[in-house]
Parts: sequence; C-alpha cells; structure tokens
Amino acid sequence: MEAQSKIVTIIGAGRWGTALAELAKRNDYQVRVWSRNHSESLEDILPGTNVIVSAVSMAGVQAVIDQLQPLNLSEKMILVTATKGLDPVTLQTPSQLWKKAFPYFPLVVLSGPNLSKEITMGLPAATAVASKHTLAAEGVQTIFSSPSFRVYLNRDPLGTELGGTLKNVVAIAAGVCDGLALGTNAKSALLTRALPEMIRVGLALGAQPETFFGLSGLGDLLATCSSPLSRNYQVGYKLGKGMSLEKILAESEGCPEGVNTTEVLVKIAQVKAISVPIADQVYYLLKNEITPQEAVKNLMERHLTSEFSDLFN
Repeated sequence: MEAQSKIVTIIGAGRWGTALAELAKRNDYQVRVWSRNHSESLEDILPGTNVIVSAVSMAGVQAVIDQLQPLNLSEKMILVTATKGLDPVTLQTPSQLWKKAFPYFPLVVLSGPNLSKEITMGLPAATAVASKHTLAAEGVQTIFSSPSFRVYLNRDPLGTELGGTLKNVVAIAAGVCDGLALGTNAKSALLTRALPEMIRVGLALGAQPETFFGLSGLGDLLATCSSPLSRNYQVGYKLGKGMSLEKILAESEGCPEGVNTTEVLVKIAQVKAISVPIADQVYYLLKNEITPQEAVKNLMERHLTSEFSDLFN
C-alpha cells in the first residue's frame, strides 16, 4: 500500500481520532479528519478515500453509519472501527453494527493498550488490528505502524474488540481499589480474576479465548487499570473517594465508555446466563445501590471455589 496513493479519512476529532490521524500522517498518508462539527459534510470529504476509520464514541457509531449508508461507497474501501463500547439498543459491538450495515466491505478492528496522550507524545506503544480479510488488515497495519507504534495482526476481530471494551468495566473497579487505598494485593487479585470473567463473556459471544491474553485484552487491561490518563479508571477512583457519579461525569473530559458498557454487559450476562461478579458490583455501584465498601465486601464474601474451575464455564 503506497502512502501517496492512499487517502485515509478519520471520523472523529477527539483525542483518539487525532492520535490516529497523526500516526498516519507520520507515514506520509493523505489524512482527512471529520467530526459532526465540521464545516463540510461527510459526503463532501469522502471522494477519493480508500480507508475510513471510525474513532467516534459508542453513542455516535450508529449516526455515522446512517450517514454513510446512502452514499455510493466503493466496496473496495476498507472500514476500520476503533471504538470501544457496546450498543445499548442492540447489545452489539461496533464491528457488528458496521458489518450489518456494510456486509460486503473489508472490516478491520483496531484495539490495544492505546492511551491517546502517550501516543501523541510519541511514546512507544503497540496495538492489534484484526480482520477476516488478511489483506485489509495488512493495509491498516502499514498505515499506522512506525518506530514508536508497533501494530500486530490477528484474525479474531470480535475478541479484539471485546477485550478493549470489557476492560473498561474492570478499569472502573480498579479505580475504586485505588480510591479506597486497598493496596497492591487487592488490585492484583481483582485484575487476575477479571481476565477469566472477560474470557467467559468473549466465549459466549463467539470470540477466541487466546485473544484476551493479547494486546487488546490483557495488554489493554493493564494499561487502563493503572493509568490516571484513563477516564474509566478516574471514574472508579473518584467513586472510591466518595464523589457522586453525576459530579464525576459532569467534570469528565470526554466520554468514559465503561459506564455505558457496564449496563449493557450486565444485560448480556443476564440473557446468556454468564457469571460476571465484578461487572455486577460495578453496575450496582454506578446505580448508587451500594457503596464502594459494600462492593468490595460482596466480592470478598463470594462462595469459595477452585481458582480455574470457572475459567471457561
């Protein structure tokens, strides 16, 4: 894929979209960035585009799809989704929404331990791009790879997407741990137990278990649950300090996707009978039905079991 012959359109001008645009520009790709506040319409900036990257929040995904569907897009165009979240109406992931709207287009998921501010600063990072279309994934890999940003391939787009999505729920719980000053032991136990919970959800939805041990699963889990740059971690941390969710969200810079994801995840778990004890406690906490201290107590008092008995069931 020659940079000079490819035009990349990034939809979403937030921190993540801006960071992705900068990565592509460093490789001399022609980059256009569009947001809903743009003076031109989406239709006006698309001519000549070879790759569309959706970097909008979960709340904006369907609106973008609705704008693109009436347009005469080439089926050779690569669609990339870089959104982490779950749709509250359909209970689907962004890639599932994109695939339903554009079933014949090559679709690529981009997800990993990617704190936007660090990437923009040029600090070393890595991510995963996943697709059933190998050539499309390789093309996206070429667009964003650089000496400071390493891009790996895999063939499990759903698992890659779910890893980046589900860890936002855990990040809230990790923030609560630190907000309550529970210590390193407690947080380490939380993250270790969170991984099989994520895998159980992934398996029930059709993902591959090994994907959750990669960059978009364990990698993203470690990054998001340990950095104050994470909005979701900050939500949990401030809840642990006694702030109300309403005040936290009012002061938040951008959208902490984990708040919406928690509610949707609990619905999915109820429908499919999946055990998600950590997500359950985060849900009750966000709904103000329990205190952070009660959430910890509830997790610690669960029935005793074997460490690996519930990993895949």
